[in-house]
Parts: sequence; structure tokens; C-alpha cells
Amino acid sequence: MSTLKKPEWMKVSYRDNPNLKFVRDVLMDLKLNTICDEAMCPNFLECFSKKTATFMILGVNCTRNCRFCNVTNSEPQRVDPDEPARIAEGVHKLGLQYVVITSVTRDDLPDGGAAHFAATIRAIHERNPDTAVEVLIPDFLGDGDALKTVTDAGPEVISHNMETVKTLYDQVRPQAIYERSLELLRSIKALAPGIRSKTGIMVGLGETPRQVEAIMDDLRAVGCEFLTIGQYLAPTAAHYPVQEYVTPEQFERYGALAREKGFEFVASHPFVRSSYNAAEALAEETA
Repeated sequence: MSTLKKPEWMKVSYRDNPNLKFVRDVLMDLKLNTICDEAMCPNFLECFSKKTATFMILGVNCTRNCRFCNVTNSEPQRVDPDEPARIAEGVHKLGLQYVVITSVTRDDLPDGGAAHFAATIRAIHERNPDTAVEVLIPDFLGDGDALKTVTDAGPEVISHNMETVKTLYDQVRPQAIYERSLELLRSIKALAPGIRSKTGIMVGLGETPRQVEAIMDDLRAVGCEFLTIGQYLAPTAAHYPVQEYVTPEQFERYGALAREKGFEFVASHPFVRSSYNAAEALAEETA
């Protein structure tokens, strides 16, 4: 764990809310997982209080071991064919107009879990025809057919997180490839121009402002439209240490720069995560 002292702007006070129990009860009753819990997201209280959550499919054990992530690296679990229907029912019970679906990385599956993503998208749309779906997908090891399986299911937004700048990939996410992730984002627009493309990055890992600008340029070059920027927080002492707590003022500068470069929606703040207030991006873009 980083020895850096957490600044005041990174401290969150606990505020109970009756909706918190309601959301947890729905998740427990339907045996659903959320990335909110698994990744120790700092926004889970706010999101749960608004009766929203980011569902995580395909189990809770990941086949990769990124140094920034709190999701467990362990033997993957059996794919549950009933999960898409339960997710759709959870969306209905929570009354969600916008839902985010993500997953652990499943390099053990021939399609990386793409068919399960597609089944979940279709189940949500069938049960909740007025609900917009965003999927936050892994890189599928660069498999274009797997990505097409997802685009053919018709989500409104497809997100794939770059996570960090190119020079830090070997240290932070050694099982990923910077160019492969960029190519996936490019392919989203090639396969389905009407689907919005999105990515998220973390700062505070040791990157420089110039490197952050460089990844923005790379993302715009492949047509990425929505961008989130948030502060990296090390989940445990065993994870990659925080190198810097980036100031709110610097986040504002990053946000302004991204908008200047042509991103249609930008969320840049210490507490921003890729799915935080995700509905705002689509609402702002379509307004």
C-alpha cells in the first residue's frame, strides 16, 4: 500500500440510506454480483442509494491478475445460463432506465464470454424495453468475432477500459496489450457505428500529464467518444502502490483538455469510475 497520506478530498463520509438495504436485498434474492462490491468502489453508497448498481456477470473469479484490481484471480466459475434472466429481473425490480453490465475476464472461454454478454443484453431489452444497456467488456484476446457477437446484440454503449497510459502497461496490467485495447475500441465503431464507444483511465499511477494527453489523442484517433478519468486507489498493500493523489484542479484541466480534443462526454474527478453516473453520458450525447 502506498505510504502517501490520503488528502481530504479523497475522504468519504458514510451516510446510511434506506435504498441501500433495498438494493442489497434485490441482489441477494436474485443471487447477483456487482463490481461495486468486488472492486471496492468508493461510490457504492451513492450508487446504491440511487437504486443503481453495475452488475458483474460470469462469476467473481478472474483469469487475469492486474496489479490495480481487487477482483479475485482464481479458478473461473461455471457459466450460469440463467444469469441473464436474473439480471433482467433485477433491472426490472430496481426500476433502472440505464444499466451497466461488466464481467471478470474469462480467457478460459473460447469466446471470452461474449455470448453470455449478448444473452444478457437481449434479456434486459426484452424484459425492460425502455432501459438502455451499457456493457463494459474485456478485450476478448483481440477476437473480432467475439466483439461482433456483442455488437450484434445491440447495446446502446460499449465500454472497454484502457486503465492507464501505454508506458505503464507492463507494470500495471501485464496480461493486457495497449494496442489490442485500442483496436477493440476502433472495431466497435467499424462494426456498429450507432453504438457509442467509451473508455476509462486512472491517474495517480505515475503517469505524466503529457502521457495522459497522448492516450487522449490515441483514443480520439480510433473514434472513442466517451471518457472517464478517476483517481487510482490501491485496494491492498499487495496491489500497485499509489504514486500520487492528483488534485481536483488537475482533474478539471484533464477534463477541459479532453473536451477540447472532441470527446462527446467527459467525466474527470477523483471519485469517478468508469460506470459512475454512466447514464449521464448517453443522456448528454442524445440531448
